Amino acid sequence: MVALKRRWVPYFFLSPYILFYLAFGLIPMVFSLYVSLTSWNGIGEKTFIGLDNYKFLFNPDSYFFKSVGNTLLFVLFTLPMQIIFGLIIATLLYSRWVKWKSFFQLINFLPYIVTPVAVGLMFNLLFDWQAGFINKILLQLGLIDEGIYWLGDPLYARIVIILMLFWKGFGYTMIFYLAGLANIPKDLNEAAQVDGATGYRTFMSITLPLLKPVTVFIVITGIIGGFQLLEEPMLLLGGSGMGSSTAVIGGPDRCCLTTVWNMYDTAYGSMNRYGLGAAIAYGLCIIIAFFSFIGARFYRGDHE
Repeated sequence: MVALKRRWVPYFFLSPYILFYLAFGLIPMVFSLYVSLTSWNGIGEKTFIGLDNYKFLFNPDSYFFKSVGNTLLFVLFTLPMQIIFGLIIATLLYSRWVKWKSFFQLINFLPYIVTPVAVGLMFNLLFDWQAGFINKILLQLGLIDEGIYWLGDPLYARIVIILMLFWKGFGYTMIFYLAGLANIPKDLNEAAQVDGATGYRTFMSITLPLLKPVTVFIVITGIIGGFQLLEEPMLLLGGSGMGSSTAVIGGPDRCCLTTVWNMYDTAYGSMNRYGLGAAIAYGLCIIIAFFSFIGARFYRGDHE
C-alpha cells in the first residue's frame, strides 16, 4: 500500500501542469483540428465538410502559398544577415580589445526585447511617406525630389520589413554566439597561435566549426520564429491611422502577407471563416514540423 502511494506521488505534483495542458493545450488542438474539417463562422452551427478547407488552400484565393512564399522570402533574406552580423559583433565583444562589453551587449540586445507593437509603429513613423524621418533625411541631402512611398510599393515594403526584422533579431544571434564562444576551450586557440596560425585561420578552422551546433540552433529557431511573424508587419502596414497605412491586408498586392497574418485575417478578419483559418494553422504546423525535422537531422549528424 505504501509503495502504491509513493508511485502516485509524482503524478499528484504533476497534476496542475497536466490539467493546464489538457485545458489550454491538448483539448484546443484537438478542437481546432475538428474545426478545420467544418464550415463555421464562430457563432452559428458547424457544418462538416471534410477536407474541403485543406483543398481550398491550393486555391489562389486562399493566399496560403503566397503568404508562405512571403514568409520564406523574409526568412531567407533576414536570417543570414542576422547570423553574419551577430557572429561578427559577438566575436568583437568577446575579444580582449573591446571595453565596456556589458554595455555594448545590452545596446545590441535591446531591440530584441522591444515589443513587436512598438517596433512596427516605430518603423511606420520612420518610413512614413509624408512625415517620415527617412524621407526627410533623403530630401535634405538632395538624394530625392519628393517623398518615397515606402510602404505603398511592393519592393520597398519588403525591404523595410527585412530591415526591421534584421534590426530586431541580430541581438538574439549575438547572445547565443557569445555563449558559444565562451564554451570553446582557449587551449585550442593558443595551440593554433603557437603553431603559427593567423587569427583569421584560427577563426575559420577552429572557432567557426565549433560554433556549428549554435548556428544550427539559430537557424531552426529563426525559421520557426519567422513563420510565426505577425505583429511587426501588421502594425507597420496597418499604420494605426497614419499617412503610410495601406488599406489592403498584407500591403500592396499582399506582398507582405505572412502565413500567420493570413490565418488571423481569414479566421477573425475580413473572411470570418474559422474552419479555413484552422486549416491554415495546421498547414503552417506541417511546414514548421518539416523544417524542424530537417534541422534536427543536421544537429544529430553533428553529434554522431
